[in-house]
Amino acid sequence: MADFEPAETRAPLPSARPSAIPRARMALLFTVMLTTAAGNTAMQSVMPSIGTSLGVDDVWISLAYSWSALLWVICAPMWAERSDRRGRKAMMALGMLGFIASFLLCGLMLWLGLAGILPAFWALLLFAAARSLYGGFGSAAPPAVQAYVASRTPRSERTQALSLIASSFGLGTVIGPALAPLMVLPVIGLAGPFLVFALIGGVTLIALRLRLPDDEPQFPARGSTYESPYSGSPSSEVAKNAGGGSENDNDDGEELDEPRKLRWFEPRLRPWVICGLLGGHAQAMVLGIAGFLVLDRMGLRADPTAGAGPVGLVLMAGAIATLLAQWGLIPRLNLGPRAASLLGIAISGVGTIVLAVGQNLHTIALGYAIASLGFGLFRPGNTSGTSLALTRAEQGRAGGVTASVAGASFIYAPALGVWLYNHSDWLGFGLIVALCGIVFAYGWASLQADSTLTRDRT
Repeated sequence: MADFEPAETRAPLPSARPSAIPRARMALLFTVMLTTAAGNTAMQSVMPSIGTSLGVDDVWISLAYSWSALLWVICAPMWAERSDRRGRKAMMALGMLGFIASFLLCGLMLWLGLAGILPAFWALLLFAAARSLYGGFGSAAPPAVQAYVASRTPRSERTQALSLIASSFGLGTVIGPALAPLMVLPVIGLAGPFLVFALIGGVTLIALRLRLPDDEPQFPARGSTYESPYSGSPSSEVAKNAGGGSENDNDDGEELDEPRKLRWFEPRLRPWVICGLLGGHAQAMVLGIAGFLVLDRMGLRADPTAGAGPVGLVLMAGAIATLLAQWGLIPRLNLGPRAASLLGIAISGVGTIVLAVGQNLHTIALGYAIASLGFGLFRPGNTSGTSLALTRAEQGRAGGVTASVAGASFIYAPALGVWLYNHSDWLGFGLIVALCGIVFAYGWASLQADSTLTRDRT
């Protein structure tokens, strides 16, 4: 009788292929990543103008991010591990709550400072405290989104699905600077982007709660640590795939027991970690200086509100160049980790020189775009090199090392770059170019050849 049972009442065969994530659900996950990335880059577009309006030294504006960046480095791995135990949806909701609370309080504190209700010192101090909510709790969402997608996607579709999620993060870095000037509203002023993105985050959180089902994983997957939102890079997992990494690391979709905890400077990782740290510091310094450079070279210090538009255009040009490198040049040119790292850091040095001599918006945007193009090659190359230097069983740890190294670069390097730039343009840019040169020379001598890295790992 079982042979005549209606198809809809039969239990699915064990070998039946599970369905992929529905489009509507994938769009919701895409929106979560897009909102956080766009909000953070919109913030970067207006903060130089806000600091100038408050009469605060540029270096203090850069230092206001440091505590949040440090918390991101510390907390992101913890949330990635917790998402494997407590569920992906819960961690996504926690991350969005951290984003909303941070942006709402940051916007409120800055508005009180700009309105003269709070002294500039207290406004900035409270901004830094509110910003820490994002580093501490907002870092829960990205690894949970990635793990949710990986655990519900067949292996044959996993790379494409993870790349789509990573592209939302990259697309947000383009949309944020484009929208930020439009969000400088009459009453709220330069604090507008914070409050608007807090509202957008609230809508996204409601949709997440109502429309995303609870976790019912079909495949095993670990939450991987996403890099700092300031880096403009994809997640470590996606960068490994883009750079020739480990889509097939776990055969048959099975989890492998991970070995002991990896140290940053053990012999297999040392060249890649050193290059990642020095190159990451150079990138962080360029990002820290760029907004203030636009205000200075365009003569906008006296009218900082007008600076949000030009700064946004420069950051948007850099974000587009980064996406061009990561989703265009690396796959098309089939660059290996060593080639991408060395070529990228060399292009970044050239772009920094163009940025340093730029005296108008066009040249500044061109220099920043060239530098971003180079870092867009360097960062995925360094990430995939770290991955390929290790065994299959160590890939979860490799993602943690890569993300921690990237996050560490943004703790103090932006403030250091701005401090040097305020003393002398050439001192700040000179250090960045020197770091690029050191990475190129050291990497040329120490990084493993691509032919060696791509051999089968044991």
